[in-house]
Amino acid sequence: MLERLETETILTLAEELHFGRTAARLGITTGRVSQVIKAVERRVGGLLFERTSRSVRLTPIGRQLAEDLAPLAVAMEAALRRAADAGRGITGELRAAFLGESTAPALLRAVSLFGERHPDCRVEVREVQLSNSRASLLDGSIDILLASFPFDGMATGPALMREGRVLAVPAGHPLAREERLSLEVLAEHPVVQYPQATSAGFKRDRTPEHTPSGRPVPKGPAGESFSEMLTLVAMGRGVLPVGEHSRQYYPRPDVAYVRLHDAPPIERGLVWREGNTTERLRAFVRAATDSAGSGSVPGQAHRSDPSTASAGRLGT
Repeated sequence: MLERLETETILTLAEELHFGRTAARLGITTGRVSQVIKAVERRVGGLLFERTSRSVRLTPIGRQLAEDLAPLAVAMEAALRRAADAGRGITGELRAAFLGESTAPALLRAVSLFGERHPDCRVEVREVQLSNSRASLLDGSIDILLASFPFDGMATGPALMREGRVLAVPAGHPLAREERLSLEVLAEHPVVQYPQATSAGFKRDRTPEHTPSGRPVPKGPAGESFSEMLTLVAMGRGVLPVGEHSRQYYPRPDVAYVRLHDAPPIERGLVWREGNTTERLRAFVRAATDSAGSGSVPGQAHRSDPSTASAGRLGT
C-alpha cells in the first residue's frame, strides 16, 4: 500500500513534470522527491518517469499509475474531510426553523447546500410563530431560526434577505388608492400591534411610537399571529407597516399594500442562542450565506464571515 506522501509525490510530479516545482508544492526537498519516486519504482519493478538533464516525462507505467491513483486520492481527501467534520461536530442533527412564509425558500436553499457539504448531519425543518419563536430558541426546541432583524438577546448572522416596506391598509380605504406613502401617515391612523411576546426593540422598528418628525403614532389592537394582524387591518381596526414580500406571500382581497418611500429596508437572517454556537451551527450559517445569492427570493445576500456573527441585535 502506498503512503500518502508517495501518492501525493507521484500525482504532483505527473502534473508538474519538474522535481523542483514538485518539491516546492509538497514542502520537501528535491532529493526527497527523488528518493520517494525511486522507492516506488523499485516496488513496481519499472520506471515511472524518464529523467534527462532537460526534461521529465511519464512512462506508460507511470501514466497508468497516476490515472489509477487520482480518483483514489480524491476519495481519500473526501474521507479525511468527513472525519474532520465529525471531529468538529458536523454530524448528528440540526433543528432549523423559519418565521414567516417568505423566509422558507431561503432556509430550504441553506438546508440543501448544507446537506451537500455535510451529509452526515440531518437537518430538521420547522415553522415557528411570532408568539413562540423566542421561547423555542431558549428552551432548545430549535437550534437556529431564519427571522427578521432586529432580534434582541441573540447572536445573528449576516443579512440574507432585504426588502422594502409597505403599509397594509384595508382594500377599500382611501390610502389604498395612493401609489406611495410616507411614514408620517402613521400619525394619522391607529397601527396594529405585534404580540406581547415580541421584543420592545422589534416593536420600535416595525410599529414605532413616533414618526420621523416626532409625531405620536396611535396604537391599535394587537394580534397573536401575522395573519390575525392582517385580519385586523382588513376589519378597519388599523394599518400595519410590513415587508413588501407580503404582496407575494400574504395576498388578500381585503388588504392593499402601499409602498412606504421613506422607510429603511427590512433585513432577515439567521439568529441563535449565543451559548449554542457550535461548529455545526457555524457551518449552517456559512451554507446559508453562500446559498443566499443564488436563489429566487427577492433581496440580495450580505456576504460576510459568519465567524463574526454578532449578539444583541434587537427583536423577535
